Amino acid sequence: MKGSIVLKKHLFLFNLIFFAGITSIAMADELAELLSPEKRDLFKYQESYNDLQSDKLKKSWVNPVRLQYRKNYTTQFRERTVDTTNYSVVVDQPIFKSGGIFYSIKYADALRGATAAEIKLRKREMIGMVVRILFEFKKIRLQQQKMGLLIKNDEIDIKLKSDSFEAGILDSSFLDQAIIKRNGDETESLALELQLEKLKNDFAFLSDKNPDKLPLPMLKLISEKEYKSEHLVLRSDTLHAREKQYLSKMTWSQYLPEVSVQGQYIKGDLNPLFANPSLRDEYTNYSVTVSMPLNINSLTDVEAAQIAYMEAATQVIDQEKRVDLEYKTILNNLRIINKKIALDHKDEKLYERLYLVIKNLEAAGEKTSYETKLMHNSLETKKLDQQIHKIDKQLQLLSLYIKVSDVF
Repeated sequence: MKGSIVLKKHLFLFNLIFFAGITSIAMADELAELLSPEKRDLFKYQESYNDLQSDKLKKSWVNPVRLQYRKNYTTQFRERTVDTTNYSVVVDQPIFKSGGIFYSIKYADALRGATAAEIKLRKREMIGMVVRILFEFKKIRLQQQKMGLLIKNDEIDIKLKSDSFEAGILDSSFLDQAIIKRNGDETESLALELQLEKLKNDFAFLSDKNPDKLPLPMLKLISEKEYKSEHLVLRSDTLHAREKQYLSKMTWSQYLPEVSVQGQYIKGDLNPLFANPSLRDEYTNYSVTVSMPLNINSLTDVEAAQIAYMEAATQVIDQEKRVDLEYKTILNNLRIINKKIALDHKDEKLYERLYLVIKNLEAAGEKTSYETKLMHNSLETKKLDQQIHKIDKQLQLLSLYIKVSDVF
């Protein structure tokens, strides 16, 4: 029981943080428009179905009113067949279930919220897939540009080594290595083209937009507090724990006293077999019932429901740790990528200086235009490397964004 109290306190404190953070971010899912109309409609139907099912569950404690019409025939009289008509309205409604009615309403609300969070997460993941494809699409375009420059350098290298080989300065193995490198780069260029076609097909399945004409979003690092308060899996687990808590209380209330009222309105023909001037053909019956079931499995049932709640509450604590680890992992990845970008920038500055030196030497007649082009292409590849790594950075940020609510 001590562990139960600790878990309840932990869950209560998290709920305070959770609901305080819901209003901290009000950005809309603008990128949802990237999805095709059919995909957007699917999520709308799921959301509507969840609302309707939750409304139905919320009112499930209200018993239906039964309307009845009956036509009776009897051949008991020798002279003729006697028919009688009867109308009735019957109500049998519990009005007190030792808290069961209250907790059933709370249970329905918690289940609605948990399911809504799961639907939202699936939608965010699909939006994330579309955005990820856009980033990958742009990244491959940049890699193709880089590969084109590398192949140009390969051709220049082959030309220079071919001239040196013909002049007897270099061994043929150096020329062979240059040719092998060019062939490898051309093969990689073809592989990039295949990847690009696959991305186009994947994108077409999710969206009816043209990826070449879509601008890339610029994602920024969200705070750890925002990430935790808006995390959809954590929100769903929290609401599922609350749902189990209410279900546990509902289970307990099933074995406690219940008060119900019954009412019946009847209007119909009197049975001629029991003719009596004191009887009315229109009357009401009403009663109050107090009941309490005695079930040998009641304690086991209540304990099982309590354990299910404890398991769900523990899952929330475990999920919190996982969310913290996710955020720290992304921060570490971003730190490494930032170092790569810094190194690319450093290399760019170095190649800029070398390019200026070679360009001046070419003007002085000490270097060829091939060597100048070679250095210029190398300089451009370093600029492209920075853009590629910046997209890698956006992809890391995207892995955070797809798990939170309303942050695009």
